Amino acid sequence: TRGYGAEVILYDRDELRREALAEELSRDRKLTIIPPYDHPHIIAGQGTTAKELLEQVGPLDLLLVCCGGGGLLSGCAIATKTLYPNCRVIGVEPAQADDATRSFHSKILQTVDNPNTIADGARTPSLGKLTFPLVLNYVDDMVTVSEAAIIRTMFFLWERLKIVVEPTGALAAAALLEGVIKMPNARIGVIISGGNVDLKQIAELK
Repeated sequence: TRGYGAEVILYDRDELRREALAEELSRDRKLTIIPPYDHPHIIAGQGTTAKELLEQVGPLDLLLVCCGGGGLLSGCAIATKTLYPNCRVIGVEPAQADDATRSFHSKILQTVDNPNTIADGARTPSLGKLTFPLVLNYVDDMVTVSEAAIIRTMFFLWERLKIVVEPTGALAAAALLEGVIKMPNARIGVIISGGNVDLKQIAELK
């Protein structure tokens, strides 16, 4: 990241929430925060992932999408339901950071503080004010996968498909490969997003 010219600020995630730290830096240094998920433009932009996929492959029976704060999931769900209303959309998140799944099934926004999951992109405290109602309205179901399933899927994608994928980006594929989702003879789309993984740490994963 530094190689691309960005300033990287490290923090203790056991003591601070990154959202609170970003807000503090924004105030102190007069910076503009680009929300990772809870903004109409961000949601719309991330939704083009599903739009481009469907334009290339045509109608699907099911689309699996990873979920952290819900921007990618809600955007993809809106695009999918607009183009192919009968296509089911299912969000996938880590079992150890299951706030979105609990929120979806209870219809009440649930939170989680500093979840201990390898999928760091899904360590969001909750769905956003915008993404929560969108997930409720456009997503058909939410499921979770274990840490072990995430790691096995990462290695499968690395070894068999030669795709360098981060843990969060492997969530949707894990739900299918590990049998959490079963739809025989269906046309299933899987969003594999994100290659932000430290290659030096790969050998430490078990």
